[in-house]
Amino acid sequence: MAGLYVVATPIGNLGDITFRAVEVLKSCHTLACEDTRHSRKLLTHLGISRPLLACHANNMDRCTPRILDLLREDRDVAYLSDAGTPGVSDPGSALVRGVRDAGFPVIPIPGPSAVTALISAGGIAGRGWYFEGFLPPKGQKRRTRLAELLGRGDPVVLYESPHRFKRLTEDLLEVAPGFHLVVGRELTKIHEQIVTGTVEEIRLMVDNNTILCRGEFVVVVWSGKCR
Repeated sequence: MAGLYVVATPIGNLGDITFRAVEVLKSCHTLACEDTRHSRKLLTHLGISRPLLACHANNMDRCTPRILDLLREDRDVAYLSDAGTPGVSDPGSALVRGVRDAGFPVIPIPGPSAVTALISAGGIAGRGWYFEGFLPPKGQKRRTRLAELLGRGDPVVLYESPHRFKRLTEDLLEVAPGFHLVVGRELTKIHEQIVTGTVEEIRLMVDNNTILCRGEFVVVVWSGKCR
């Protein structure tokens, strides 16, 4: 029976692709991509040529039936998000549910993830953490959600865009003064930066350009207390 392979791809450094991922990408009939233009660059680097199918949030209701048709024709399909492990913070989870509900296997091909990359280098004490992904973009709803998350007592992992990272520090100064941060910027890329400090210290680094608001951010926020 054909299956859907959920393939993790590099978050920056193309050398992070796994041997197994390369073999799967070579063997699958079709590659469903969150952004075909982005994935084509990786595939060109790997010397892989396969039919590509755009599969993103705005066309999931159309691409899922097409993928199911391919699986019924006994043709394996791989799904790639723009970077990292699909289904963590992208529309891939909806595709996975559709495939499973139709009775086809879903096979994970593990690999790079911005979340686990930062956790591994963060030195965070404790046995658990909570992944939120992107916060509401602005307003009181954003600060309310932050307060709810941090009230759990566990470290919270957030994604943030470059043009909203400064606003995140402002919100944290209001909601969680004195809390600790691990900030990962452009992980695995040329300008990778991992910085730790209190909310106040990180905000000062933003103000003096020690931390540039460029590239993608992963942030861990916690009280600093060990469990």
